[in-house]
Amino acid sequence: MDKRGELRNKLEGTKAFVLDMDGTIYLGDRLFEETVPFLEKIRETGRDFYFFTNNSSRNKEAYIAKLHNMGIDISPAQMMISNEVIIKWLLENRRGERAFVVGTEYLVNDFLQAGIEIDEENPDYVVLGFDTSLTYEKISKACGFIRDGAPVFGVNADWNCPVEGGFIPDCGSIAALVKASTGVQCEFFGKPSRHTLDYITGHLGLKQSEIAIVGDRLYTDIAVAAGSEVLSVLVMSGETTHDMLRESEIVPDIVVRDIGELGEYL
Repeated sequence: MDKRGELRNKLEGTKAFVLDMDGTIYLGDRLFEETVPFLEKIRETGRDFYFFTNNSSRNKEAYIAKLHNMGIDISPAQMMISNEVIIKWLLENRRGERAFVVGTEYLVNDFLQAGIEIDEENPDYVVLGFDTSLTYEKISKACGFIRDGAPVFGVNADWNCPVEGGFIPDCGSIAALVKASTGVQCEFFGKPSRHTLDYITGHLGLKQSEIAIVGDRLYTDIAVAAGSEVLSVLVMSGETTHDMLRESEIVPDIVVRDIGELGEYL
């Protein structure tokens, strides 16, 4: 069987594609030319598509608006974000407690809208997000709370966020700074955590074997499917290089140049 036939067989049982965003369907504010034809192909084959971003510097509404400005209109149910995963867990496991959030206004507002109280003086726990508004004062306060015994949770584990022209430090790098200062490693809730996999399957209402996760990062997008029946598809249009793929212990089920090539196998 040739490559086309083999990949079509792997994708045959897929009912829904969960797509990463940065490096997968766009880079910065530049939509990949393959994106819209790929989404149309998914619809033509009777499948559904959803988006999941680890990027906790914005919220669901901001991403829906960004996609709209790029010519892609989706329902709120089609947009998932790591912010929702950690907030869901906190509401289920630490309801009534107060948070100190190292994050943007978007992330803080998500917490407030969920009914979680923000406390900048005596919080019960600390949350680290991808904070593009990070200040030395904010990170110093967070480290102080953690040294005093407050548990710390990280929204997403990404080291860097891809942007046009390179990368900028993401939540994983901020968490590494906090660990270097306090000795405490936070638990992460976005991809590749089991929290996210459970959130996605629950949100879609599908079996693992009916879901394909598509992304450009081995240690988040692909690793989230490890040990499950979810199909993992790596696109080489973002962070991962061929050298990184060869050296990786994380092995995707499918590797394609970009989502345009993936569309050829649907």
